[in-house]
Amino acid sequence: MKQVAPYREDQDQLRHELNNIEAWEKEQKDIFFWEKIGRWPFMLLDRLTPKIIKDKLEQLLNELGSFIQNGGKYLVKEETVLNKLEQTAREYIIRQNGTDSDRSPEPAWGLKQAAELPLTIMDQTADDMISGRITFATAQGATTGIGGVFTIAADIPILLGLSLKVLQEMALCYGFNPDDKQERIFIIKCMQFASSDIVGKKAVLEELALFDAPSRQAQVFSQMQGWREVVNTYRDQFGWKKLLQLVPIAGILFGSIANRSAIRDVAEAGKMLYKKRRILMRLAEAENES
Repeated sequence: MKQVAPYREDQDQLRHELNNIEAWEKEQKDIFFWEKIGRWPFMLLDRLTPKIIKDKLEQLLNELGSFIQNGGKYLVKEETVLNKLEQTAREYIIRQNGTDSDRSPEPAWGLKQAAELPLTIMDQTADDMISGRITFATAQGATTGIGGVFTIAADIPILLGLSLKVLQEMALCYGFNPDDKQERIFIIKCMQFASSDIVGKKAVLEELALFDAPSRQAQVFSQMQGWREVVNTYRDQFGWKKLLQLVPIAGILFGSIANRSAIRDVAEAGKMLYKKRRILMRLAEAENES
């Protein structure tokens, strides 16, 4: 499988993929039912939310701060995603060539090899990872919707962990290292994008447009000093979803929908925004070589 690494898209194909992502960004202007509920005044939410859930939401803030600084308990195993990329790459070669004739030993895969894969392989691996996370989140939400406030309180850190892990998996699928502090900041910005309104989404896209420019990296780090403001938006929406989950019996339905929606949204944002970065990097490399 020696020929997996070189990516195969030409500049026209890369620009076509970039146009698709930009079209997706424009589609994010619609605010659905859950998001409209999430925009209700926070004072009302604060008055109705049980203390145990408030405490868990405050813990969410603290844990996100810890994640930005050192990754902590939420870091995923790089090897798991790289093995999935390699498996998908091998299946891709079999489909292209009809056989997998080259079985000579190869050095262990790393992010450098992953970053050179065709976008098709990256996309397929990302979609497979997302599907598994969504299925788990749906079942998790339904389960914690049964037991009232106490099981919902337990569900909050689980959902936070799933959100952070699926975003790290998206980073790895497109050849970025979530262990880097810069990437952990990018992950938080993806979470912000997924839960923001139209104005917020536009602001995040503007911040991320030059995320990899050396002249802007210091500014991005400076902006994240106020990362609690980023999470407040996430908390408002998140709090309403958990509050609706308290309704007896219906909490099972609300829980499964809320968790499925949350993971789907953050995973989609992570996939599209990381894919955009990889495409822009490849276009820049192609222009430098020409």
